[in-house]
Amino acid sequence: MIEVFKTNVEETGESARIIARLRDLYPKGRINFDLSDCDRILRIEADQVCISEIINLMTSIGYRCEVLL
Repeated sequence: MIEVFKTNVEETGESARIIARLRDLYPKGRINFDLSDCDRILRIEADQVCISEIINLMTSIGYRCEVLL
C-alpha cells in the first residue's frame, strides 16, 4: 500500500526527524519526502498505512499533512 501526503515540511533536517518518528510506526516501510515538489510530498509504502495515524502524528509535532489525491 502506498499513501502520498501534502505537507508543509521545508528542511531536510526536519524531514529526517519526521522519518525517524514514522519508522517507529512503520519499521519495514519505505518512507521519504520530496521537498523539491511544491506540495512537499511525504510518501509512505508499507503493508498497512493508517492515514489518520500519520496525520495525527504530523499535527502533534506541528506540521500540516493531508492526503494528496
